[in-house]
Order: sequence, then structure tokens, then C-alpha cells
Amino acid sequence: MDIDIKEEGKFKYIEEGEGESLILLHGLFGALSNYREVLDHFKTRFKVLIPLLPIYELPVLETNVKKLSKYLDQFIAHKGLGQVNLLGNSLGGHVALVYTAKHQDRVDRLILTGSSGLYENAMGGSFPRREDREFIKKKVAETFYDPKHATPDLVDECYDIINDKGKLIRILSLAKSAIRHNMAKELPEIKVPTCLIWGKNDNVTPPEVAEEFNQLLPNCKLYWIDQCGHAPMMEHPKTFNSHLDSWLAEHGN
Repeated sequence: MDIDIKEEGKFKYIEEGEGESLILLHGLFGALSNYREVLDHFKTRFKVLIPLLPIYELPVLETNVKKLSKYLDQFIAHKGLGQVNLLGNSLGGHVALVYTAKHQDRVDRLILTGSSGLYENAMGGSFPRREDREFIKKKVAETFYDPKHATPDLVDECYDIINDKGKLIRILSLAKSAIRHNMAKELPEIKVPTCLIWGKNDNVTPPEVAEEFNQLLPNCKLYWIDQCGHAPMMEHPKTFNSHLDSWLAEHGN
């Protein structure tokens, strides 16, 4: 992703555009580049910020969803932002939900895509074949409907992460934290307008997860993308942006 990454103290992030703040939150194996097309599309109307979540920097015992939500809170304070719009994929959606549940007055709109928080079929509990590159390639490909999106660079990145013991421990800690922190009881209390954009072929957070989110969140609208897996903003960016444009038009932007 050929773009300027700012570094201020403990915060690393991308910032482009002017207007209302739109914060994009990546997933467990996600990267800032996952949101390339979303950034380009919405930076003409929003100040788009993509913080790099400290997934591998937190102490192991503090590597959990709540700590990442606290980090998001600190980032928003550091930037001096007022009300924000949050868009999260996978673990990033879970972080956005935890933050929103605690700070509803600070969140204008919430967008979730392939979010954990109710159920997630992780890549594998212990990565028993983590040194097998073909096994990792297969697991990465399962994230998408079309395996062409499991590029060699993406596979190499996941392979390197999983074979770094310190990173692997934190990955597993976060995955377990996401499973433990089920938000079914909290969701009905979240009144913030919420948009769900979901791949019909998502194997990580399957379609029934989106349907449950849609039932539990009181101010919610669900959009489907066919022939699409766990990362709609990567696999079908134009359709993803179109759905989000339609929803934003209904909610003041």
C-alpha cells in the first residue's frame, strides 16, 4: 500500500481526507492495505483513519479484545476526535462493538463486515501444521470465495506471523478472547445506527452470524454480497462501497 503511515508515540496510522471521522479497523490477520479501495472511495467525503492495532505489541496477558478497545479509545483521544464512525472487519468489528457498547455517545454510525462478537470459526486452534506453507496457503484461501485473493504476498505474511512464536501466542490469545467475549446480551442495548455488509459465502463468520447480529441490534440493516467470503471490502470492493454509500445516504451522508 503506497501511502504515508504516520507515527506519533505508540500510534501508527494512516490518515487521508477531510470531514467527519471514519475509522477503519483491521482484523487479526488483516493489514492496513485491506482497506485500500474503501480509503480511496471515502476520503473525498470523510477524514479516513486506519490505526495499526497493537496485536503483537501488548503483553501476552493483556492481549485481548477489551485492551484493543481501550487502545482505540486512546487513539481517538490522541487525535482529538469528536463523534466518530467505526468500520470493522473480523476482529476489528469486535473491537468496534466493544468500544461502541461502552461509548455510545461517541459513535455516530457503526459498520460491521465479517465481525466476530457472536461466533467465529478461527483459522485453527493451535496451527498444528504452521511450518507447512501449503497448509497455510489453503487456510488463507478459505478466507475468500475466490482463492485468487490469497496472493503469494498474503500467504507469506501469514506464514511469517504464524511461525513467529511471540506473534503466534498473541494470535491465539486474541482468538480465545474473541470467543470468550460473546456480546449477545450487550447487542440489544446498542442503539447506534448499524450497517452489516456480509459475504454470503463467509466460512469464518457464516451468514447465520450476520442474521443473528441483525436480529439483536435494534437499529440495523443487513446487506449481502454473493460469491464473497470473509473480507468483502477486499473481494468485492465496488459492491461493498456501493452498499455503504446507500446506507450512509439513509443516515445523513
